Amino acid sequence: MPKKAHSEEQIVAVLRQGEAGEKVADICRKVGISEGTYYAWKKQYAGLGINELRELRQLREENGRLKRLVADLSLDRQILQEIVPKKL
Repeated sequence: MPKKAHSEEQIVAVLRQGEAGEKVADICRKVGISEGTYYAWKKQYAGLGINELRELRQLREENGRLKRLVADLSLDRQILQEIVPKKL
């Protein structure tokens, strides 16, 4: 996964500037992003505060960890099922 150029906290700060009434074109020029990126961020992070953003990040990390755990256990189960019939 490629590293993001802007942290989620920076993204929320940029969106707050837009909510404060600053022109989107000016914001995008300062930050170095396209207007399409700005609106994609707005769609994804609309209404999120810093605390909600941190909680969302933690939940995503935990979800990824749990998915890897399920995949590992499923693989172990499949291997064991292949071994058991051969021994009977």
